[in-house]
Amino acid sequence: MRTLNDMLSEQMENQDFCKEYERIQPEMDVIRAIIDARTSQNLTQKELAERTGIHQSDISKLENGTRNPSVNLLRRLAEGMDMTLKIEFVPKQKA
Repeated sequence: MRTLNDMLSEQMENQDFCKEYERIQPEMDVIRAIIDARTSQNLTQKELAERTGIHQSDISKLENGTRNPSVNLLRRLAEGMDMTLKIEFVPKQKA
């Protein structure tokens, strides 16, 4: 049985796929960071919504990638989880 990593490795050989994958990576990193922060505190989306005043449906949209968050919204989420928002610009890796 093929694993997801096997399939991804195979797809990464396609240059168009690889470019698109790299293009969306920052968005995927934000989504993963939100989910990881919330689950690390054993919070449901509903509990986070109650702490932040952000509708649970909006948190769901953020986590499934159908809504892009503003910096202010990210800050509210961080505060609701008693965390600090940190955004970085990192030099590109040279090939």
